[in-house]
Amino acid sequence: MTAALLHTLPNGVRVLALPQPWRQGVNLSVFVASGSLHEPRRLNGISHVVEHMAFKGTVRRDNASINLDAERLGADVNAHTDKDHTAFHIDGLGRDLPAFVELLSDIVLHSTFPEVELERERQVIRHEFTEFDDDPATTAFNVFDRACWGWHPLAQPVIGRRANLERFTGDDLRGWVAQQYVPGRVMVAAVGGLDASAFVRAAEAGFGALRGAALPVPAPPSWLGGIKLRRLSGSSQCHVIVGHAAPPLADPAHHAWRLAAAVLGEGMSSPLLDRLRERRGLAYHAACSADIGPLAGQFVVEAATAPEQAVEVLDEIAALLAAHAERVSPVDLERAREQLVVRALRTPEQPVRLLETTVQEVFALGRPADPASAMARLRALTADDVRAVFRQMQAAVPAVALAGQVPAAVRLRAQALFGNCQNPHEEDPEGDTP
Repeated sequence: MTAALLHTLPNGVRVLALPQPWRQGVNLSVFVASGSLHEPRRLNGISHVVEHMAFKGTVRRDNASINLDAERLGADVNAHTDKDHTAFHIDGLGRDLPAFVELLSDIVLHSTFPEVELERERQVIRHEFTEFDDDPATTAFNVFDRACWGWHPLAQPVIGRRANLERFTGDDLRGWVAQQYVPGRVMVAAVGGLDASAFVRAAEAGFGALRGAALPVPAPPSWLGGIKLRRLSGSSQCHVIVGHAAPPLADPAHHAWRLAAAVLGEGMSSPLLDRLRERRGLAYHAACSADIGPLAGQFVVEAATAPEQAVEVLDEIAALLAAHAERVSPVDLERAREQLVVRALRTPEQPVRLLETTVQEVFALGRPADPASAMARLRALTADDVRAVFRQMQAAVPAVALAGQVPAAVRLRAQALFGNCQNPHEEDPEGDTP
């Protein structure tokens, strides 16, 4: 891959080009640094609704024309919302990139949010709520975020709250876009077979007229920790999450936390999978990750298990965390490092992942991270560095989430193992009150 080009338009909109001359295809996205992290509680979920509604018509196109204009070029158009951003995507051939930029600029900047379409889309999102509510894993992660950060906006669910969904109006959506979709928070990014200069010109034509005042960066959350649970009637699983505070993206220490997560739970031969699944048969799904964000990070160990085996799962997780604070196997260190190296080397082959990773780096650091520097940091990490991460966790307050069918014995065992946590309590259905 040739070097990334980062250009800032006169109005402050950033344009990121990641040329891959060997490709005929191109992936274009418009990222807006606005998600559930940026929402007040009374508007939690509005970014997600805006993402849905942006495709329902603009000042230039109705919803049918939006889809047709993309598909007549063989392209796919889509979007997603996350805690720290909303993104609009289109994938097609590089020759059509100027047309794609024009289409996404229309969707992002000129959506009309018609009330009749809003009523229809409300029903679609209600179904999405039902699907999430029935999923112990999704519920567990929502509860886990609350255990980590309490009532900070970073703990809010991206989908929002049902009560908010029912009262949002077209004026609310238009007001949110006018407030949040401002030049400093918008990045137009493309990867693939593209002419970088032509791309910048197209981005300026589509986004150069955008205006709006700069907005402050949200304050980082304070880590709370604690045990929280939510029981789901009819669930036959217990989903367990144990986690700790990890450094944010701007802190180089996050490299050691990523390696520690890979040492513990990357791949079937890792200690977590080997112990929980292969040797004990306690879980079909178990994983460990270091989720590093722009404001904060989470070191996460999770497993889905039968309720009667959840106590044993908690015991094993606690034992593995303690054991790695004392010793990190050279074999596990080598395995984990090589897994991360291979993943990094393959990233250019996964354009969507490459695009999102690079955009998040620019939002957090002001520039794309240097892959060579990151690789050097990874290769320089030692067993002592990884052990130090686990020792930090042993001395800190963990966050524990339990969801699904949660026997009383599981809650009590979590308290016994992670006794420096706050006392657990039942969550209200959607966390609408402190």
